Amino acid sequence: MMRNLLSALDIGTSKICALVAEAGENGSGLAMLGYGVVPCAGLRKGVVVNIDATVESIREAVVEAEKSAGVKISTATVGIAGSHIRGFNSHGIVAVRGGEVGPRDVERVIDAARAVAIPLDRQVLHVLPQQFAVDEQEGVHDPVGMAGVRLEARIHIVTAAQSYAQNLMKCCERGGVSPSALVLEPLASAEAALFPEERELGVALVDIGGGTTDIIVFHAGAVMHTAVLPLGGNHLTGDLAAGLRTALADAERLKTDYGVATNVVVGRDEMVSVPGVGGREPRIIARRLLGEILEPRMEEIFAMVQRELIRSGVAEALASGLVLVGGSSLLEGTQELAERVFNLPVRRGLPVNLQGMPEDLMKPMFATAAGLLLTARSNGRSAGGRPKRWIKLRSRVSEWVRDFF
Repeated sequence: MMRNLLSALDIGTSKICALVAEAGENGSGLAMLGYGVVPCAGLRKGVVVNIDATVESIREAVVEAEKSAGVKISTATVGIAGSHIRGFNSHGIVAVRGGEVGPRDVERVIDAARAVAIPLDRQVLHVLPQQFAVDEQEGVHDPVGMAGVRLEARIHIVTAAQSYAQNLMKCCERGGVSPSALVLEPLASAEAALFPEERELGVALVDIGGGTTDIIVFHAGAVMHTAVLPLGGNHLTGDLAAGLRTALADAERLKTDYGVATNVVVGRDEMVSVPGVGGREPRIIARRLLGEILEPRMEEIFAMVQRELIRSGVAEALASGLVLVGGSSLLEGTQELAERVFNLPVRRGLPVNLQGMPEDLMKPMFATAAGLLLTARSNGRSAGGRPKRWIKLRSRVSEWVRDFF
C-alpha cells in the first residue's frame, strides 16, 4: 500500500524548516515523521537575494528531515512571503440559472469577482471567498441549494511578483524539491495557530519574522485583509549590534537569551555580559539597556501594524484581539507591550492545531511550517489516489456539459 506522505518547506529570512508527515486514510490525521531546521542567509525581507546560499540551506534542511523521517522528499508545499505580496478585496455578481444556486453558479460568481486587472508581472496566489449574497441576502457562507435569481460574492485576492515566486521555485527545484503549491505564509500560520472561534469573532495574526512582519485579519470566519510590513527581527538584532557595539551573531544571541520588548518586566539588578569586537574584553551591562534599545523598535513595528489595521478599516472588527507568532514574539514583555499599544487582548500563538508536533517545534516561529503541512493535507490526494484538484476539474467539466447540453 502506497504511503500518503506530506512535506512542507518554510523558507524564511533567518531559517529554513522542512517537515515530513504521513496522513491517514482519506487524509485524516497526521503522524509527524521528521523535521530539519537550518539557518538561512540567502533571503532578505523574505525575498531571495542569493540563490546559491538559499539552495544550499534548502538542501541541508531537506536532508536533515529525510534522515530523521527515514523517507525521501520529492515534493513539498512551500511558503511564500515578502514585501512584494499584495492583497485586495473584490466583488462579483452573476445571474442564477434555473432559480436555484448550484456549484457552477458559485464558480461563475467567483470567476466574475476575480476578473480584475492584474499587472502582467504578478501572479495570483490565492482567491479566498469571504461571503456570498443571494438576492441581497448577505452573510451567506454556502449558497448552494438556495433559491434566488442573483448571486454576489466578495473575495480576497492575494498576488505575488512573478519573478520573486519563480526564484523561490527555482531554489526549491535546485535543492531537490519540487514545489506542489505556493502558500502565503501568514495564511499557513493561521491554520496552525488560530482557533475557529477567534476567526469567527475577528482576530489579527501578526507574524514577526526575520525580515518582515506579516498581517492577516479574519472576521466571520473569512480572510478580510493581508499585508506585509518591511520590518522584522533582523532590525532588532541590528539595533542591538549598533547600540552595544558587538558582532551581529553575538547581538542575535543576546536578543534571544536576554532580550526584552519592554523594561517593565526587567529587574534593576539584572546584568548581562556583552562580547567585545576585535579581541576587546567583554563588558558587563544592565539588562535594562537591552530593553532601552529594543523597546522603541518593537513599538515602531506595532505602531506600523496598528496604522495598517486602521487604514484597511478592520481595526474595529478584532473582538478576539491579536495573536503573535514568529521568533520575535518570544521576547519577554512582548505581550505586555502589544496590549499597551493596541489596547486589545494579545496572546502568543503556537502550532496547536497540528497534533504530534515535536516539543522542540512547539514554538511561535514554527507555526508557519506546521500550517503548511495542514494546508498540504487539505490540498492532498483523495483516498483513490487522484489529486483533489483533478476531481474538482472533472466536476467542473461535468457541470459545463450539463449547462450546454
